[in-house]
Amino acid sequence: MPKRSIVALFLFSLTAINYVDRLALSMAARPIAHEFGLSPVAMGYLFASYLWAYVLISIPMGLLVDRFGAKRTAAVGIAVWSVATAVTGMGINYIMLMTSRFVMGGGEAVTNPCGARIIREWFPASERGTVNAVFNAGAFAGPALSALIVGYLVQAAGWRIAFLAAGAIGVLWLLAWQRWYGAPEQVTWLSAAERSLITSSRGMQSATLADRAGVSGLRDLLRTRTMWGLALIGGSDAYCSYLFLSWLPSYLQTARHLSLSTTSVYTAVPYVTAFVISISVAQVSDRFMSRGNVVSGRRRFFIAGSSLTAAVLIATVPFVDSVPVLLGMIAVSIGCIATNTSQVFALTSDLLPNPKDIGKAMGVEVAVANVIGFMSPIVTGHVIGLTGSFNAAFVIAGAMMLVGMSSALFIANRPIVVPA
Repeated sequence: MPKRSIVALFLFSLTAINYVDRLALSMAARPIAHEFGLSPVAMGYLFASYLWAYVLISIPMGLLVDRFGAKRTAAVGIAVWSVATAVTGMGINYIMLMTSRFVMGGGEAVTNPCGARIIREWFPASERGTVNAVFNAGAFAGPALSALIVGYLVQAAGWRIAFLAAGAIGVLWLLAWQRWYGAPEQVTWLSAAERSLITSSRGMQSATLADRAGVSGLRDLLRTRTMWGLALIGGSDAYCSYLFLSWLPSYLQTARHLSLSTTSVYTAVPYVTAFVISISVAQVSDRFMSRGNVVSGRRRFFIAGSSLTAAVLIATVPFVDSVPVLLGMIAVSIGCIATNTSQVFALTSDLLPNPKDIGKAMGVEVAVANVIGFMSPIVTGHVIGLTGSFNAAFVIAGAMMLVGMSSALFIANRPIVVPA
């Protein structure tokens, strides 16, 4: 196994911790709502509060990653969000809970720009689909772990202890990061042969692509149609992802009448399945990525297919009576979302001429996607408040996946080149 796999493990665990902390609130939603007397609408805004800072800081964070590198910015980010997660467990009112979640979201905004920069520096184009899938798989392993561990702690020790424990995990990761991570040209644990392989093959794999004029500024990126198309795909995925992250435990307990302990297991199962699906699809996509396919953005067809599959399954969730069948549908849906997220990150890298712009590009994608995504918990809260049911929320989410499919086929279908 190549030693650069250590870097992939760092990326996976960074994202996993990110999502452990995100789902912690969902697992503790019922006792928190009971203690503070919060309605579904109020909980919807609380679920979404971390995304407000995430959106505001994503583009500046991308600029900081491009300027200062991934090591320092990732360290600061995880330190901030881990402390904020722990402070959530000390919350004494609604405002304090919302403030701590807001700060947590600001720290978590570092994850995707840093991950994209690290993958571009450490891995050849032929490995990017798989490594992006490993990186993104943490977003599905994290909720599975959170459902089991945080769900258990909420029952055994109370929701406040659960948040303190979740925050402590990030501190342990930070210590390992500071000790082991560096640029491939600098770390001492990398062999000379592997270092040479990385530095010689991490650039774009096509003379045609390399000869194109590179994008060099944030304004230039925002002028390209493909950049907005990629962000729109991300937005459709984010909308559905945050529906499940925020409301799935409550849905299983309220609409399907499951206990908290059963909900923990049933929440974990779809995310474990999604982990397997996303890695498998990424490996298949990388096998099809010849030099010409990288340049032309053929990964978008994988994105379109998984978007269509998820759209059909999500929209029909309310009409399925069998809980095992329901879990299977949700698992495949989340797996499709996982596939899309990793593939759109890889597609961005494929279509971006200048590797120095990857932090800015990812910042734009994450910001725009989460502007759309943070509406999901709020819209769902209002839907439940108005109708007393989750049904319309799932239909809306299915329609959003069709928007992502259309964007992959008709908008994000050309290299990121600034129009003349």
